[in-house]
Amino acid sequence: APPRQPVVTILGHVDHGKTSLLDALRSTNVAAGEAGGITQHIGAFEEPGGGGAGGGGGAITFVDTPGHEAFSAMRARGAAVTDVAVLVVAADEGVKPQTREALAHARSAGCPVVVALTKCDKPTARPDYVKAQLAAEGLDLEDFGGTVQVVHTSATTGEGLRELEEALLLQAELMELRAPVEGRAAAAVIEARLERGLGPVATVIVKRGTLRVGDPVVVGTEFGRIRALRSDAGGGGGDAAAGGVSGLEGLPQAGDELLVVPDEARARRLADARRLRAEEFRRGR
Repeated sequence: APPRQPVVTILGHVDHGKTSLLDALRSTNVAAGEAGGITQHIGAFEEPGGGGAGGGGGAITFVDTPGHEAFSAMRARGAAVTDVAVLVVAADEGVKPQTREALAHARSAGCPVVVALTKCDKPTARPDYVKAQLAAEGLDLEDFGGTVQVVHTSATTGEGLRELEEALLLQAELMELRAPVEGRAAAAVIEARLERGLGPVATVIVKRGTLRVGDPVVVGTEFGRIRALRSDAGGGGGDAAAGGVSGLEGLPQAGDELLVVPDEARARRLADARRLRAEEFRRGR
């Protein structure tokens, strides 16, 4: 199977600059017009908008997660589709309870961590103190002879953005990520929402195969036929790209698996059987 781009989930405290960092990464790539750009769905749990430069050999799929504790279950599900977790920690504030929670999610998902120290341009930034805090949390940082990469960044000045991309691509290279591009697609749902004129729209990350318009799909207890694809990577979706899918009959749950099936009748039967099972399970509790 050919190599695929890594799926990176941004985790961290609510106001430590996760989305600002992604916005800054997006603008550097759009401005530079690089072929090895970054594929993003910014705020996959927060905002309907996406964007980003085209895919290619050095592309990365980003998933931004909200900081609130109410979303911890969703965040854990987000980490389940993740290859690498970026732990965002503000250099002026250091480790907070949500930082520890995010680290626990990354560890339970078994994915490697890259630390992005944000707000390094601030006069109150204390990166060395924060690194010592992280080491105390059990992170084996490179600065202390370990393997966890730490990158100093600033969304305001652009410091460390390229280094962060390189750190992520290096981590992905070590993992030798591969996925078949041929065959029926399988994808994971990051979030789903109702959009005017489109109905249910699911943001998905394709894990294998290539998703195409017209494909009959079953997603959890829902089914449908793909009417439109908005892939941030452009093209048909393969390569672990994030994108919006419309044409579903109902709203799936975050964490549901999307599977392409031979025909719509089979998709309907599968969805009905799953719905029945779910109802029986609820009644039996």
